[in-house]
Amino acid sequence: MKQSHKLFLDILMGAVIPILILNNLTKPLGAPTAYVFAALVPVGWVLIDLFLITRTFNFITSYSGLTAVMQGALAFWFVDGMLFAFKDTAALLATVLVFGGSILIGKPILQFFFRQVVSPTTPAQEDALKQLITEPSIKRAFVLGTLIIVIQNIITSAVNFYLNLQIVLAKFGSDEFNQQVAQVNTITRIAFPIMAIIAFALGLWIVYRAIYQKLPSEEGKSQIESEFWTLMEMRETLNQE
Repeated sequence: MKQSHKLFLDILMGAVIPILILNNLTKPLGAPTAYVFAALVPVGWVLIDLFLITRTFNFITSYSGLTAVMQGALAFWFVDGMLFAFKDTAALLATVLVFGGSILIGKPILQFFFRQVVSPTTPAQEDALKQLITEPSIKRAFVLGTLIIVIQNIITSAVNFYLNLQIVLAKFGSDEFNQQVAQVNTITRIAFPIMAIIAFALGLWIVYRAIYQKLPSEEGKSQIESEFWTLMEMRETLNQE
């Protein structure tokens, strides 16, 4: 599936359809049923994408799947007020804890994302990658890139919690509650993914910049035009001379 199609479906299933359900099916289905239905649509889409479309199981997809399961379980926690604001922010807070904790234990999560992207396939590539990512400047880049994602999630968590406290004032199970949740989702389900993409892109740019500074270049080519493992082989050859 093309990335543009995937992005369109992510927005459709993660934002547009849940908002339409809350705004249009609350009266026919009843407010609690419509709320659960709207909450489970994005969860179902993530799991369908994982098991039927992408069918790729790695660190990135596993994390997305576990987050979706957590959100699906929380959909059945029927609360309002401050507890609802906390519930709706739980996935963002979980990301803060996981990514922030990875920095504290010295294994920033962007390191695992990068490993998944370059996908070493031989013991020699594994060893070369391990040596590369122990370079002090590269270790700092992984920490900084991961920290940017943590900060972005802290900001979005605070904004999400505040918006829910200010807008979702009705009692759970009422039509007004669903309409107010839809109002918040109209803001957050579009703005937050864009913020996340920007943060990830910036974090990965910092990582790649640090890494490519440690790699040689092929004659007549920019580093971006070359295969990553070709440059790694050239680096290993230069280190052995």
